[in-house]
Amino acid sequence: MSSRSPRHVVPPETRRFTRLLQGVNRVFVRGYHALDVLSPPRLPRQGAAILICNHTSGLDPHLLQTPCHRLITWMMAREYYEIPGIKTILRKVGMIPVARNGRDMAAMREAMRTLHNGQVLGVFPEGRIETSRELLPFQTGVAMMAIKTGVPVFPAYLDGTQRGLEMLPAFFQPQRASVRFGDEVMFDRSNNDRDALDSATAAMRTAIESLRQVRES
Repeated sequence: MSSRSPRHVVPPETRRFTRLLQGVNRVFVRGYHALDVLSPPRLPRQGAAILICNHTSGLDPHLLQTPCHRLITWMMAREYYEIPGIKTILRKVGMIPVARNGRDMAAMREAMRTLHNGQVLGVFPEGRIETSRELLPFQTGVAMMAIKTGVPVFPAYLDGTQRGLEMLPAFFQPQRASVRFGDEVMFDRSNNDRDALDSATAAMRTAIESLRQVRES
């Protein structure tokens, strides 16, 4: 897959409504919450990529978007997507609702379409919010998408007072968070059998774990 965006796809970052929302989000996170960016994002300036991160709270997508120049299209739990009053906005910025049972093929197809359109896809491989600093097991869906499309995968690690909170409590209570971004995760892309998916998934988990250890050292 080419790393360049198809000519007919308008980059989301150039849309007026998207730029407005990104600006509002930056003001909200920096003015109401407090975010320490311990190392900057490594995302490419153009072309498809996947951003993976541990999952601490319902505020995570807002925190991760703030220091990123690229718009991140997040895969998010369907129950968050269906919250009245925000569904229209989430749809406009391309959020992809996902059923938590791990078998949502429609969401997977939409995520692959996002990558083929040269956009940045954001995924929480744990699949649910963690309540401690120990990473949960990672699902293999990210590895499958990365191997099939050939796009680079970049890790991030979040920590802070928002840990364990659902979307509304984390959103409306001032939080103090930190984030560290890492270099591209390298893994074998020569096949996509079970062993290859498990190996790639392990490499992604190790990359995020390494960022956690740097944060705590």
